[in-house]
Amino acid sequence: MEKSYKMLKEYGEASFIERKSRFISYSMPVTTEEEAMQFLGSIRKKHYNASHNCYAYILGENSAIQRSSDDGEPSGTAGMPILEILRKEGLTNAIVVVTRYFGGILLGAGGLIRAYAEGAKLAISAAGIIEVKAFSIFVIHVDYSQLGKIQHEAVSKEYLILDICYTDMVAITILVPPECKDAMIEDLNNWTNGNAVIEHLKDDMLKVDLQTGRPLQH
Repeated sequence: MEKSYKMLKEYGEASFIERKSRFISYSMPVTTEEEAMQFLGSIRKKHYNASHNCYAYILGENSAIQRSSDDGEPSGTAGMPILEILRKEGLTNAIVVVTRYFGGILLGAGGLIRAYAEGAKLAISAAGIIEVKAFSIFVIHVDYSQLGKIQHEAVSKEYLILDICYTDMVAITILVPPECKDAMIEDLNNWTNGNAVIEHLKDDMLKVDLQTGRPLQH
């Protein structure tokens, strides 16, 4: 299972004016080339009279698929700068489209590169970035008297307490990196003197908020 990768959180849109040319940039999480082309098609339809609809996308957990297009701009001045921003942000499963309405003033190669890169940055910022990480998901059943010890000790470890359910016993949902599974089981047994019932639910890739480090869903 892949350890982690970054992707867009949601759809993003931004715009700015550069020497009378209007740039409108869009970003979208996608998982296939078909989805990327459908999104590109929707932008082209919306801006059918634009001077250019330039784009780049990266797909695959290992970023194996990378495509870009200058759509009539001088070679290397539009699609590649967008692609470079995607790479710089470490993103995959993402497409960015930057639409330009020419304002009558030539920007030159350097100006175009800067403008399309800026469009990509703004669209990505508007969408937000999340991380997709591998986790082993456990539910730990313990007596109420052992909850405080587990909560305290887990803070110093890479063990994320996701949920606590209170019934006749306490059921604690804990996420750990897959490589920490054995260590966590050993720790729990030590903390509870072997009285914890440890249930491994599954290993999964979960979307994680970069600020909080907590999964967006489970």
